[in-house]
Amino acid sequence: MKDLTPKQIVAELDRYIVGQTNAKKSVAIALRNRWRRQQVGSEMRDEIVPNNIILIGTTGVGKTEIARRLANLANAPFIKVEASKFTEVGYVGRDVESIIRDLMDIAVSKVQNEKEKEVADKAEERANERILDILFPLNGSGAEKTEDTERIERRKRTREKLRKKLLTGEFEKKMVEVSVTSENVPFMQVFGPIGMEEMGINLQEIFGSAIPKRQRRRRTTVAEAREILTIEEASKLIDHEEMVREAKERVENSGIVFLDEIDKIVGTTAGAGPDISREGVQRDILPIVEGSNVVTKYGVVRTDHILFISAGAFHSSKPSDMIPELQGRFPIRVELNSLSSDDFVKILTHPENALIKQYQALLDTEGVKLKFTRGAIRQIAETATEVNEATENIGARRLHTIMTTLLEDILFETSGEGEKAITITKEDVMDKLDDIVKDQDLSRYIL
Repeated sequence: MKDLTPKQIVAELDRYIVGQTNAKKSVAIALRNRWRRQQVGSEMRDEIVPNNIILIGTTGVGKTEIARRLANLANAPFIKVEASKFTEVGYVGRDVESIIRDLMDIAVSKVQNEKEKEVADKAEERANERILDILFPLNGSGAEKTEDTERIERRKRTREKLRKKLLTGEFEKKMVEVSVTSENVPFMQVFGPIGMEEMGINLQEIFGSAIPKRQRRRRTTVAEAREILTIEEASKLIDHEEMVREAKERVENSGIVFLDEIDKIVGTTAGAGPDISREGVQRDILPIVEGSNVVTKYGVVRTDHILFISAGAFHSSKPSDMIPELQGRFPIRVELNSLSSDDFVKILTHPENALIKQYQALLDTEGVKLKFTRGAIRQIAETATEVNEATENIGARRLHTIMTTLLEDILFETSGEGEKAITITKEDVMDKLDDIVKDQDLSRYIL
């Protein structure tokens, strides 16, 4: 993070996201402030809270992508949730504290993967030794003591020969029988709106040694046995307490929660019916955003310094309709611009994961070289803009439906035909899409 200045963060986001400069600047500053806070003295550090952000814009303008790419840049625990799927305490549904429990699960998994990579070589070495023991079992230590030196040396030489063959891949398809450890965790029925995973209960910790670890014999190839045993050995080499401690620290100091569809829990007026708990969900989210302690199966997690980025279209409501306390916890509000035809042209061509590049990569696997003329790209962009204006504006997601319709015949017919080159021109786009675009009823269902 030290090397990522706000300008560099924006430059990295520019590689994947077109436009939305204001939003990029806001999230870049917020991310840099996480690092700055870590450099501040301990007394002041706890007083500095993150400036949470509300991204306002229609669907398909890049709100989710900005948050997701930001988390990848920071290598931080990240979770995206839809605010509309949570319910007020007392209603059947997921409670808001499950956001932090899920974030903690993600962080533990992320740290575990990193630790496994660190010990991968050592774990694979141990796994190979276990496979050697299966292929060439050694006698007990008592028997070895009574054997003469020459026989022991012969065993060692034979084992070394087998090790070389194993490492060069000569035994990969050979069938072996390995012992796999499986925990026999009993099933417990929980009655009520909260499931077992929501309660954060780890049965293995509760019952301890009362739950036996069962050894199961499994017949498999040497290649697959190596993968199974490497995972087992890596787990033995990892300090699990240190892993959980590091994951907890990352969540508390670097965690990012993306609350999508926050406008769906904002009502202009209080009422009855399905929307009755909207304000209640806001009240439940408030303590998490303000800073509170959440009990998870890994221990208590503080949410004081987790960055919350919320997003919504706010068609039928506005941010000021949120309860005042929650408004105050999202001081930065950024309005994202609607996308124009020029933006669509850039989206189709500029980003590293541009849609045209994706389809070219897909067809390249069949030996088909797909090309688009500039006129074709411009026509696709203008078609997307026209359909968005005539029907529902779904932003850049409209490009997916248009590209799928445009390339449908090519994707269907070119399989297994050998190498060939296909060039899409402006005329091809117009021939394929014009009739559908002109018929608005048809375009509502197809595009």
